Amino acid sequence: MEFEIQTISTAPETIRETLVSVEGKYGFLPNLLGVMSTSPEVVSAYLKLGELFEQSSLSQLEQDLVLLTISVCNECGYCTAAHSTIARMHETPTEIINQIRTNQPISNSKLEALRNFTYEIVSSKGWPSEKCKSEFLSAGYSNRQALDVVLAVGMKILSNYTNHLAGTPVDRQFETAE
Repeated sequence: MEFEIQTISTAPETIRETLVSVEGKYGFLPNLLGVMSTSPEVVSAYLKLGELFEQSSLSQLEQDLVLLTISVCNECGYCTAAHSTIARMHETPTEIINQIRTNQPISNSKLEALRNFTYEIVSSKGWPSEKCKSEFLSAGYSNRQALDVVLAVGMKILSNYTNHLAGTPVDRQFETAE
């Protein structure tokens, strides 16, 4: 399959205003959204899920950890690079970013419980072990936050799978994080 990376001028008319807004927010139109724009519904769903996840009960650091962990587990090079860059912009410690990228334990036990829970949700297709669930809750997380992780998984399935299908090239803005 070959996917064209749409631009604002080549994307379907129904999604152009949204793409102009994204470009204004980030200073460029990410290749992922250019590919997704082949289906205006997919790009709209992805952006809406992202807005909802930003409103979740997880902190910014926890959100960055979850999105990066999902991308690593799903072996999505594009999203791993993008979320590494975004996490750095949010001042996530480099050590934590590297530990997630190499699937190594994080020294902060609460963040490690979140990383492990997220990874196990993805790798088990939603069937984490009782031990993993217990460790997640014992670390101070709640059922709401477990569902916030599920929300992020839904969002990242759209982007990770799109990138797998399309072989989306990493934007130069994210290349240093590869």
